[in-house]
Amino acid sequence: MTATPERPCVVVGIDPVRNWHLALAWAADEADRRGLALHLVVAIRPPHDTQHVDDTPRHHAQAVAGEETLRTASSWVHDRQPGVRVTTALLDGAPSKVLAGLSREAAMVVLGSRHLSRTEEFLSAGSLVVPVSAQARCPVVVVGDAEHSTQDPAYLVVGIDGSESSRAALALAFEEADLRRCALRAIAVWQPPVFTLQTGDTLFHAERRLLSETTAGWAEKYPDVRLTHEVLIGSPVEMLANAAEHALAIVVGRRGRGGYTGMRIGSVVHGLLHRAHCPVITVPVE
Repeated sequence: MTATPERPCVVVGIDPVRNWHLALAWAADEADRRGLALHLVVAIRPPHDTQHVDDTPRHHAQAVAGEETLRTASSWVHDRQPGVRVTTALLDGAPSKVLAGLSREAAMVVLGSRHLSRTEEFLSAGSLVVPVSAQARCPVVVVGDAEHSTQDPAYLVVGIDGSESSRAALALAFEEADLRRCALRAIAVWQPPVFTLQTGDTLFHAERRLLSETTAGWAEKYPDVRLTHEVLIGSPVEMLANAAEHALAIVVGRRGRGGYTGMRIGSVVHGLLHRAHCPVITVPVE
């Protein structure tokens, strides 16, 4: 069961054996906000025929289940957002590689979260969240919990550290806030260094100046978005997760100023994917 997706579109990965409703609801609503098509994808690993084991029957059963799930999910979207055009695809391949490949032409990729610990994520053969977030060419949304849509006023959070990646996150965050007609909280986190020759006040004020410079000019481009910015002190993961406790979503760049050269995903992003209780949107540098 395969249809060619419209480009660009919102791609959502569907897992037939787990609950996909939260991620699909978020993706359908986003497609409606942006006036885009929605492409539903089930990816299954191809059969491995060896002299010892033939798993073709398993693959066939997964394909049948995948087709049925796509039909059900497509009908579910139509009921929720009847104006959104839906295409579907049942594809062979490792799910993480399939979805990362589709991200080249997508506007956004949406995944559900199984709330795995870091160890479980590393050991799980079916892990999607970290590898897709690290490799995708477009923003990746991980939906582990429903949006806090009852919060008044509604707001989004964006993490800022002055990196090119966080500047890309800020651009998307303003766009999202404008589409949703909600407020935007731009947050930088200052973690006091253990050893430094500079005073804490000097470093803290430098962080505030960096935040102001990074957000400068965006209010003119999006005059309807109410922007606040603040510098918090502590662990970046904990501070950002706490700030986004009642947010519609948190938007972060894929790699910040910290970490080791060559890392595909920053430690703050990795932490938020496991810690945040709202959808996490990871943005690569274009």
